[in-house]
Amino acid sequence: MRSKIIYLVLFALFLSSCDTGHLGRRWLPKVPKGAEAVSVSGEPLYRTDPTPSVQERYNRAREEWKADSDNADKIIWYGRWTAYTGRYRDAIRVFAEGIRKNPSDARMLRHRGHRYISIREFNRATDDLEKAALMMAFEPDEIEPDGMPNSLNIPVSTLKSNIFYHLGLAWYLEGDKEKALDAWTDDISLSVNDDMKVATLHWVYMTLRELGREEEALAALEPVNSDMYIIENQAYHKLCLFYKGEIAIEELTGEDYSDIMNDAMLYGLGNWYLYQENDTATAREYFNRIFKGGSWASFGYIAAEVKLPELTGE
Repeated sequence: MRSKIIYLVLFALFLSSCDTGHLGRRWLPKVPKGAEAVSVSGEPLYRTDPTPSVQERYNRAREEWKADSDNADKIIWYGRWTAYTGRYRDAIRVFAEGIRKNPSDARMLRHRGHRYISIREFNRATDDLEKAALMMAFEPDEIEPDGMPNSLNIPVSTLKSNIFYHLGLAWYLEGDKEKALDAWTDDISLSVNDDMKVATLHWVYMTLRELGREEEALAALEPVNSDMYIIENQAYHKLCLFYKGEIAIEELTGEDYSDIMNDAMLYGLGNWYLYQENDTATAREYFNRIFKGGSWASFGYIAAEVKLPELTGE
């Protein structure tokens, strides 16, 4: 109990020195008119029009928020659906206002941190997500509902696991792989289902391989097997089986897996050609497929942007 009190006092002092409630204006980088973000290489990134169903859900969330704008849940869903429409900068502003109104609610920082990743503000993402992790240190975990549910309508992640998963990703993109591994180690300890495990272990394996720690990388995949119950992270699961040598690359890229050949899988395969084969030409082919898809807010797309200088020698 005493350690918890000391922690809370130190945490209160920490928060008092941080501007966690800013409205996002100072922390939003300047971008060309109409753009949502600027790529790692400096190209403006523009949003596309949302589907009618997403726009409808956004409109509903906005009306519910307007009717009760101090309600933390209403703020969260308004911000999340704002992001789903591709308006990431506006979503950051929504969550910033949520932080001002609900400074002890870690969800606000968790979601703002995620959207800082979307707009390539990785250091600001780590700042938010580390604060969120501290806030939740002595709090019970909770299932995090999905904005766009899977086919079984079963959420596969929790608040704490999402905080550490995104924190690891932000550190990885920032270039600090050791801190990324620390965050993902915490995330694995919070994994309550196979979907969470394979998503995190995929990033852990890749990062260890990039650091030249092949034996550790293979050891990390020991819990992965073909009998795991996967609801939505099939791409990560198949990649992990491929890394273990249980699936041949020809099989993985065949027609049977075309329905899960998303940006995450394309990045995993392209990156594998870099650290396994030192084959920049094939890696570039996979990354170009990601870029042609145009889903510039996906983690695979962002990671490929960060990795691109390794292919060009810049």
